[in-house]
Amino acid sequence: MRAMLEGNRVSRISVRGFAVASATAVTTVGAVVGVASGDQGTTPQVEATAADATLLADIPAGHNVQAQTASLTQQADTQSDAADTAAKKDAEEAARKQAAEDATSKKEAADAAAKKKVEEKAEKDAAEREKKEEVSSRSAARDASDFAVKGSYTTAEVQAMARQMIPGDQFQCFSNIVNNESTWDYTATNASSGAYGLVQALPGTKMASAGADWRTNPATQIKWGLGYMNERYGSPCGAWSFWQANQWY
Repeated sequence: MRAMLEGNRVSRISVRGFAVASATAVTTVGAVVGVASGDQGTTPQVEATAADATLLADIPAGHNVQAQTASLTQQADTQSDAADTAAKKDAEEAARKQAAEDATSKKEAADAAAKKKVEEKAEKDAAEREKKEEVSSRSAARDASDFAVKGSYTTAEVQAMARQMIPGDQFQCFSNIVNNESTWDYTATNASSGAYGLVQALPGTKMASAGADWRTNPATQIKWGLGYMNERYGSPCGAWSFWQANQWY
């Protein structure tokens, strides 16, 4: 009889063991209470109650499974959060690198544009200077022979010649030098050095390269003086700057 009961208990434990993952503790307790409220006069019922009590002892094992499952779920969540954090960090780093590359590219483009602008301005300025120098040279060569030769010239006439032969933006500088060198007297002679004429060429014979009448023709002297200033100082204003610093040119 006991052997049968033992076999029955083992069978019930096995069945309960497989079902414990889905059964609740309340259900199991209810089963025990139901047995307790029945007929307790026979041994099989007592054994059955004992078997159910044994089943209650098996419940913690189910809780361990649940705890392990919860632990694995938590680990999976933690790993997922870590993966999300790493992905976000990688994305932010990639964005930072891209922004740095874009900024570098923009700076290089801006530097190149600025450099090109400076080079273009330098080329334009050089072209304008060359043009002015050509105009100055052509004006002296062209205009010197346009004036009628006279026996003498007034200061106003000499200045009128100069205005027509000297480029407008250079006339004042040329006039400043002539004022200081000869006060517009085309026959002025330096008693000490022998310098002669409006621009006080030294010696005066240098002006022969502009015309044989260099002694008596102010236009010839103006032509030679303009050429000298352009060749040595770049322009009458360049010559005037030097004159102011040294009191000669």
